[in-house]
Amino acid sequence: MSRLEARVVQVGPPGRGTGGAAEEHGGGPAARPPAATRGPVLIIGTGLLGTSLALVLRAAGVPVQLRDTSPTSLALARDMGAGTVRAEGDPEPALVVVATPPDVAAQVAVGALEAHPGAVVTDVASVKARVGAEVRARAGAAASRYVGSHPMAGRERSGAGAADSDLFAGRPWVIVADGAEPAAEIAVRNLAMDAGAAPLRLGAAEHDNAVAAVSHMPQLVSSLVAARLETLPEAALELAGQGIRDVTRIAASDPRLWSAIVVGNAGPVTGLLRELRDDLDALISGIEPAAVDTADEKYTAPGRAEEIAPGAVSAITDVMRRGNAGQARIPGKHGGAPRRYAVVQVLVPDKPGYLGRLFTDVGEAGVNIEDFAMEHSAGQSAGLAMISVLPGAAQPLEAALDERGWRVVVA
Repeated sequence: MSRLEARVVQVGPPGRGTGGAAEEHGGGPAARPPAATRGPVLIIGTGLLGTSLALVLRAAGVPVQLRDTSPTSLALARDMGAGTVRAEGDPEPALVVVATPPDVAAQVAVGALEAHPGAVVTDVASVKARVGAEVRARAGAAASRYVGSHPMAGRERSGAGAADSDLFAGRPWVIVADGAEPAAEIAVRNLAMDAGAAPLRLGAAEHDNAVAAVSHMPQLVSSLVAARLETLPEAALELAGQGIRDVTRIAASDPRLWSAIVVGNAGPVTGLLRELRDDLDALISGIEPAAVDTADEKYTAPGRAEEIAPGAVSAITDVMRRGNAGQARIPGKHGGAPRRYAVVQVLVPDKPGYLGRLFTDVGEAGVNIEDFAMEHSAGQSAGLAMISVLPGAAQPLEAALDERGWRVVVA
């Protein structure tokens, strides 16, 4: 068991895992246990995270109060059933969740500690060191009721309209309890588990360094790649395939929110960007024709190996090899080392009902879908469905789908 896996096990209280006794004995999914979170819960900030959390708590029967500086966002969350707008005279919250951007999270958390002296206060900002330090500096003894946290969940769309009660299901939820009372940490741990997440205890700096590498820097790189498309001719964009769509998917994220996130975690992010810049410089130097001799056309002409610029192949191979190694370390869908899957490719007509029929046919073939992706080309009447399955199931699935009339594309 890895150190991080051990932390997940140690943080969660007994008997509140993702599977219950019915699952262990083959009796199907266990009934959802009653919520351990004690209400009312006051959620300040009705954006994506705040409203999604409110929805899952309300579904578990926990009373939720809402606050937001935006009347429109607040009204939308209320109308979605996320809770009631907090008013004077309402019961005091037992837990306050600050779901605001990181540049104001500390200020709001300190205000909540002062306004609700009996409540535990947590924030869900994606920056922890700066927010936590400011809360402890300004809140004094009340900071013992503050626990920083960060659910590793989100999507490109923002706002209450994008909220989803399943947003946190199966996702890590980091808990930073530096200096907090044990009861306060337990309250936030219970909140994470009631939302369906897996609590993970980290230090503030450890968290910020980690998210800089797995979240903040990738967001900026995705945006940089997407920015290269801004002036690309339409004819070139028509050639866009799944590769560019995968790389630029998160480039559709909210610029204002991400500005606050990156500025709040500037130290770790800039360090990674400098390392990335060094790698880019080395790659450019390796493959750039000018690196050898711009007057010597033999290094830019196609043909024999001796006509390739010295160092070009090794520069490309090195960055690709290191990329392969890094990608292989990303955990699989069940955690731990990623599993190798075979991909069955099927052409799916771009018409209502066909994708649902494909999933039904795969199920009737007795095959479990481990992962799924869909590739579309502009102007085409069909998409390419890529179904990841266990290697031993690939050939039988291809045969079963072929019998059912699907056009299977053999890789």
